[in-house]
Amino acid sequence: MTEKNLSAQRPILFRYALLQLRDSDLADDVVQETLLAALQSASSFEGKSELRTWLIGILKYKIADHWRRSARENTVSKFTLTDEDEGETEQDDFFMSSGHWNHGPKAWSDPEAALKQQEFWTIYETCQTNLPPKMAKVFMLRELVGLEAVEVCRETGLSEANYWVIMHRARLRLRECLEIHWFNTTKKEKHHA
Repeated sequence: MTEKNLSAQRPILFRYALLQLRDSDLADDVVQETLLAALQSASSFEGKSELRTWLIGILKYKIADHWRRSARENTVSKFTLTDEDEGETEQDDFFMSSGHWNHGPKAWSDPEAALKQQEFWTIYETCQTNLPPKMAKVFMLRELVGLEAVEVCRETGLSEANYWVIMHRARLRLRECLEIHWFNTTKKEKHHA
């Protein structure tokens, strides 16, 4: 398992976390914690399951930890930070003491393709976010996380018939949204080029 393998799973983990938490900054933090935990416990990954399944399991625990912390913070009196406390941070691993990068940004092999892919996923995320929450969760668990229909039904409490109806409707809505916001604009760009 390499950092590259883990990084490749980041978009799926992020979409799963975003679906659960409905806050992109919080979802990004939880995914970062998940990837860090995976790196720290890489030796415990035996390969009995897919890497994605293992990472989703870690992510579920991180999300549960977040909800537990939130519940505790709501019951315990909250402390406010003073100006002195805000300035105290640990040494950032990305920068040397001189302020230069420890590990510089990696070069893109094809910046235009990377930009197009990023634009597509931004539009896709918007389309998925506009799905009703339960529909978005069912679709993501099946198509992005890769759970089987039986597992999705167990996770969401749906009957098998209801699962298939929700999946069909989710695909139709996503297709319509992507056709309007991605494919039509891509065709127009090609036509004008």
